Amino acid sequence: MIFPSANTGLAKTTTHKVVVPFYIYAALSFFVATILLLLSSNGILQHYFQPSSLAIIHTMALGWGTMIILGASHQLVPVLIEGELYSDQLAAFSFFSAGLGIPLLVYGFFVFDMGWPAKWGGSMIISSILAYLLNIALSMRRSGRENIHAIFVLTAALWLLATAAVGLLLVFNFTEAFLPSDSLYYLSLHAHMGLIGWFLMLVMGVGSRLIPMFLISKYNNTRLLWWIYALLNGGLLIFVFIFLRNGARWLMMLPLAALLLSLVLFAFFVYHAFRQRIRKKLDEPMQLSLLSVLMMAIPMIFLLMLMIFLLSEERENKQLIIAYGFIIFFGWLTAIIMGMTFKTLPFIVWNKVYHRLAAKGKTPNPKDLFSPRIFLWMSLFYLGGFLVFSCGILLAKVMVLQLGAVLLILSAFLYNWNVIPLAFHQPPRT
Repeated sequence: MIFPSANTGLAKTTTHKVVVPFYIYAALSFFVATILLLLSSNGILQHYFQPSSLAIIHTMALGWGTMIILGASHQLVPVLIEGELYSDQLAAFSFFSAGLGIPLLVYGFFVFDMGWPAKWGGSMIISSILAYLLNIALSMRRSGRENIHAIFVLTAALWLLATAAVGLLLVFNFTEAFLPSDSLYYLSLHAHMGLIGWFLMLVMGVGSRLIPMFLISKYNNTRLLWWIYALLNGGLLIFVFIFLRNGARWLMMLPLAALLLSLVLFAFFVYHAFRQRIRKKLDEPMQLSLLSVLMMAIPMIFLLMLMIFLLSEERENKQLIIAYGFIIFFGWLTAIIMGMTFKTLPFIVWNKVYHRLAAKGKTPNPKDLFSPRIFLWMSLFYLGGFLVFSCGILLAKVMVLQLGAVLLILSAFLYNWNVIPLAFHQPPRT
């Protein structure tokens, strides 16, 4: 198969049979999460640690974010290392193991039963991550062409494994109580290992390659990316150390400062890639992807507010924490996934359907394989739903939450309306 590369123009990548199922699963998970959001509107404001909230968060984090990232990175990593994926079988195992484990875990959270469904679900998710990590590591070793972007991906996968392992320990701790404190105490550790080590690490590593690629930009600053890598990992390791040592709360400003500096440097990288782009006119998916970079600042503002509140009041602000989690999963993460879906999946499908036909006559462009009109309405409903639901959290108004959830459901429905026909696209009959 073929995938566009910033340097080589064309590069070998993974078969669509491995990649496309991840996209379909993620699309359906996003739709399910928005429905759960509407059904749980009455309880959202009560506390962030409750069954419906845990079910929604893990549907978004695992079914939506992680599944689509696993699928996309199976396609992208061969481009980054200029080689081939080590094993399609490991990739397929990763899909089926996570695909079965995620609903079991989510069900366990939804009914708040930390028995066999949650334990088996979590164990299957870890098996999926191990298969993915092994596949990426062996692919890099065989190619011998590791680069900063591939190292970002590999490191993020290690943090994902650590996050999942901590999460599974917390599930078992509900029934066995073998940890020094209850599971709620470790929630911040589990959450931020995943948010920063997995999602943010991978978004920055992959985004720093994809954004210049799709902008057709000549900008590249490997030294800057190494600084971002060091700040993210260094800050996260300091956070873990302070947390486990039960250090003073003011010390948490150190990893927060490293995180904020890494975001500033990443924004600097994207800005210069944008300035030096050859493609002046940006399509809608690219506009949404760039907007997601700006949206990264919103959860950081909320995190800073939470830290200031903790230092001054010595207690949690429930509304800020709920808004912080919502903004992360339904904000910048969803925005960049929506944008990059329609920059990557059309190429994958085009290669599947039209690659061999390209030499025989005229074929459609990848961007012609989905509906721009549906994408536009999806984006409008998404941005509207995100803003309205965020306001509902801050204003503590259930009716506003429900309106925002309905808009997000419409956005998820339109996303699926575009993605699923695209995934099963066939050439027109002649």
